[in-house]
Amino acid sequence: MDKLRLLTPGPTPLPEDVRLALARDMIHHRKANFKEIMDRVQQGLKYLFGTKEPVLILTSSGTGAMNAAVTNLFIPGEKVLVVEAGKFGQRWSEIAQAHGLEVVALPIKWGQAVKPRDVENALSRYPDIKGLLVQASETSTGVLHPVKDLAGLCRSSDRLLVVDGISAVGISPCPMDEWGIDCLVTGSQKGIMLPPGLAFISLSQKAWEKAQAAGPGNFYFNLLKEREKCLAGQTLFTPAINLIVALEECLKYFQKHGLDNIFKRQQAMTSLVRTGADSLGLELLAQENYTWGLTSIKLPPGVDGVKLLTRAASDYNVIMAGGQDHLKGRIVRMGHMGYVDWSDLLAGLYALRSCLIRCGGYSGADDYLERAMAAYEEVLGG
Repeated sequence: MDKLRLLTPGPTPLPEDVRLALARDMIHHRKANFKEIMDRVQQGLKYLFGTKEPVLILTSSGTGAMNAAVTNLFIPGEKVLVVEAGKFGQRWSEIAQAHGLEVVALPIKWGQAVKPRDVENALSRYPDIKGLLVQASETSTGVLHPVKDLAGLCRSSDRLLVVDGISAVGISPCPMDEWGIDCLVTGSQKGIMLPPGLAFISLSQKAWEKAQAAGPGNFYFNLLKEREKCLAGQTLFTPAINLIVALEECLKYFQKHGLDNIFKRQQAMTSLVRTGADSLGLELLAQENYTWGLTSIKLPPGVDGVKLLTRAASDYNVIMAGGQDHLKGRIVRMGHMGYVDWSDLLAGLYALRSCLIRCGGYSGADDYLERAMAAYEEVLGG
């Protein structure tokens, strides 16, 4: 059996130190040794988020943190602007509507990033908007939104910028305090290199003031009480203890190697995959403003993406993701986030080409792997 290569945009492969930490004996979450771990983890999370504010740990998927953001920062009846440029932009709208908010949707063609001027126009048209909800990286398309520019549009007003960084934190720059992000959320199963089960959320001082005024919108995701516990080295409710123990190992990895070096490597792997796909004659969904850590590749007419992914898994043990909604069967999403390296991605490109041909496509490329590797080395400076 070939080595399993998990090239999906979450869950992602885990470093060995993380896997070993997950196997440690259970500890109690109200005792001193857990509090010591929480103190160290908190410092690592602040470094990762680029913030001086507490980073709260929730036992949930990343969507739980999105839900916590909406229900703690906004009061039912308030109006929010949502950038809908893919499946997860739509999720912001669904969460907001479930909380009784009035949603002003800004639809963007899948594969394109939002233009700051369009956001500015929408904010001018609806001066009573209380928040802007957007993805840093839209996982369904592989698009990177201009979060830094969007923060500038909200900074001088009482509007909050709420950013889903689930496919960005630990993968590409998203410094919360420097850019002026009011709420940043992420999940454990992507750039952080943990199994699914933890979510993380941090609020700016402006956001905490809004949360105080709004009051908690639900019982479990009560961020005001969660912050009190966080400052005491605990969590409000029983957490996924083994994941937090392993989280400490992940954060050591970021601090040891440095975020700038990790981001450069992620950029290099993105260049590898994009160059390889282009060399195969395949079109990339996101031509500009593309994210790091994920590449969405269009398939030629007549090639069934579902069958292609099934063959890649059965014939090469390479696991990739497909498209969602109207892109189902039409694109392949190759993840290169988490604990993957260039050799995993070369294997992924080889499986992609082979299965493309077996599913009725064509590629006459013979040096696509060499071109892909050259692009990787060029970014790294070698």
